[in-house]
Amino acid sequence: MNGVTPLVVGAPLAGGPSTPALVAAVSNAGGLGFLASGYRSGREVRDEIVALRGLTDRPFGLNLFVPSRPPVDDAAVRAYAERIQPEARQYGVELGEPRWSDDGWEEKLELALDERPHVVSFTFGPPPADVVAALHEQEIRAWGTVTSAEEARTAAAAGVDTLVVQGTEAGGHRALFVDDDAEPIPLLQLVAEVAVAVDLPLVAAGGIADGRSLAAALAAGAVAGQVGTALLLTPEAGTSAAHRRAIARGGATELTRAFTGRSARGIVNRFLTEYSSTAPAAYPQVNYLTSPLRAAARAAGDPEVLNLWAGESFHLAEAAPAGELVRRWTAEAG
Repeated sequence: MNGVTPLVVGAPLAGGPSTPALVAAVSNAGGLGFLASGYRSGREVRDEIVALRGLTDRPFGLNLFVPSRPPVDDAAVRAYAERIQPEARQYGVELGEPRWSDDGWEEKLELALDERPHVVSFTFGPPPADVVAALHEQEIRAWGTVTSAEEARTAAAAGVDTLVVQGTEAGGHRALFVDDDAEPIPLLQLVAEVAVAVDLPLVAAGGIADGRSLAAALAAGAVAGQVGTALLLTPEAGTSAAHRRAIARGGATELTRAFTGRSARGIVNRFLTEYSSTAPAAYPQVNYLTSPLRAAARAAGDPEVLNLWAGESFHLAEAAPAGELVRRWTAEAG
């Protein structure tokens, strides 16, 4: 890649939508596709990288979750489990064990160093400086995901090459280093603030779903735009049928901890409405707790109990091939 970032970056869509076919389609169209490693075992990720390399010889990236272990109110988690227990009974499933894990951090780091994708990006915290140095030794570029100028300075100090700047419009989990209730910052304002704070290339993320919004991000100072929600309806994405129908149906989005215990933006549905106010800040404990329930709802095609992650511009998503969209956005913004 020689440090040059294409105008369109495909977001790492953890939890199902990320597939080798989607990553390859984005990269083959001149973008930079990202494979999500979150919620997958190291073996599964390695198998997906093998499949991906069978579909493209273009650069691609791999995303990792940076583990942290903030204090959790176990009593609040137990109370939340009792509150949502009737939902589980309705589906005839047991709620999961609300435990902590590091999402296979060490195993996936080793995998990344062994497989050598062109870029490794990090979410939920700054990568340790020694990890960045190890990637650089293998000629792998390191990207950090940030939601504030303060986080940007911390990630820059760790030695990352590029920052993914995530505005409030973005779908899915907020990339906060500390999952608090700080007011999220709109993307274009955040790009401007981060550009003043650090001297690094910036990839704008949040609400970019067409050539016009991509052009606005570039005009604000970003070198590229990261697109996620706008790819969810593509045939290459692993988006569930219920999720696809919810996107096509329309509606509003809100931030919630109801599904995973971590602040994330999704389409408003019954579960989000009924449980957001009582969901504790406890990730990944709540994510494990609700996992069997969400899996049952997904199998039943019930969009009212699913985490329908989507950004504010989800109504612009199109059921078109990913490569066609990437080429169009690049042409419109260029």
